Amino acid sequence: LLSVYSLDGLLVFGLLLVCTCAYLRKVPRLRTWLLSERRGVWGVCHKAAVIGTRLHVAVSVSCLLMAFYVLMGK
Repeated sequence: LLSVYSLDGLLVFGLLLVCTCAYLRKVPRLRTWLLSERRGVWGVCHKAAVIGTRLHVAVSVSCLLMAFYVLMGK
């Protein structure tokens, strides 16, 4: 829990949120159940899913770079 308060922990959390929401957007039942709301907490998930699907190349490259940093840099 303490690593969430550091910058690299916050970046890992953000990348995992974007990747998870983009994956959930591809599942039809979960898309209508979870990502149909555009306000509140579920709205954040909806916006993260939109970012993940539109910027999938940049998100995947940043995930690879972050994985390399976490495994080798720390």
